[in-house]
Amino acid sequence: MRAEPTFRSVIAPAITAFLDLKRALGCQYARETAALANLDGFLDSRRATALTADRFAAWAATLASVTPRVRRDRMRVVRNLCLYQRRTDPDCFVPDPSGFPKAEPPRPPFIFSESQIADLLRAAAKLRPTCRSPLRAEVFRLAVTLLYAAGLRQGELVRLALSDYDPCQRTLHVRESKFHKSRITALSASAAREVDRYLQARGRLPGAVDAPLLANRYGPGQAYSCEGLAAGVQSLFRAVGIRDAAGRLPRVHSLRHTHAVHVLLGWYRAGVDPQAKLPMLAASMGHASVASTAYYLSLLDPVVEEASARFARYARSVLEPAAGESSHA
Repeated sequence: MRAEPTFRSVIAPAITAFLDLKRALGCQYARETAALANLDGFLDSRRATALTADRFAAWAATLASVTPRVRRDRMRVVRNLCLYQRRTDPDCFVPDPSGFPKAEPPRPPFIFSESQIADLLRAAAKLRPTCRSPLRAEVFRLAVTLLYAAGLRQGELVRLALSDYDPCQRTLHVRESKFHKSRITALSASAAREVDRYLQARGRLPGAVDAPLLANRYGPGQAYSCEGLAAGVQSLFRAVGIRDAAGRLPRVHSLRHTHAVHVLLGWYRAGVDPQAKLPMLAASMGHASVASTAYYLSLLDPVVEEASARFARYARSVLEPAAGESSHA
């Protein structure tokens, strides 16, 4: 876990109070904390006595090396801080969002096919061990399995301990995740077998019951970082040749999106109303509300519509009279 930055500028008390409030509401606010730490360092280095429009513009100019989307996100974090300050200081400066970089359309999630998931598992199994990662193949095969089959977030996966897996119940205990919520996630029989096989290999490495499930030898505790895990998984995307319509590598989080869509699609194919099952999926994925889970219905619609179109074409071919045959026969 990264150390909390020390804020030293004139707005340090406001930053601390703002972050305390957000975390009390269940937000982890890691990227936002980094953005505010950057602003704090900028103001402190210039010995600023207040955050003004000119100083905000000067700070924003230092973000020229990042993408417009990232720059906009960081500027919005500062604006939210200023709006928080205005509750007690009506004269507090608040940035005008009309001057922020324009919002880009959201990048659509990439949904893997079942064959692509199988390709990723085969590619992971071929990885060679290294001195730092003696179980490299086993670790990344399990990572793909749990990100897809259990719909875990990257942070949830790297924080799993050996004791979080219950082999009798075939469950994972996901602790203190987003919004400080813990949950029990059930695994399919095939996913549980993957965990069991991994643990047989994992037994070759020392570790107490509270040791990280995904093991390596990079440092104390042998835990992967989110960045290290993402780099390894994306190397599998690259090796298999999986890219989105724009030619970009998918995000690792797309495996979680794929989990949700494939679960809903499975219910649809089984004749179950996917919308009626949303609360179950929301609980399994650790969503704050069913509204978050309902987003995946929009990703399911094209699949369902295509299935309906195929059925309509089939029905017409069966029900329409053959050419030259009387409909009154």
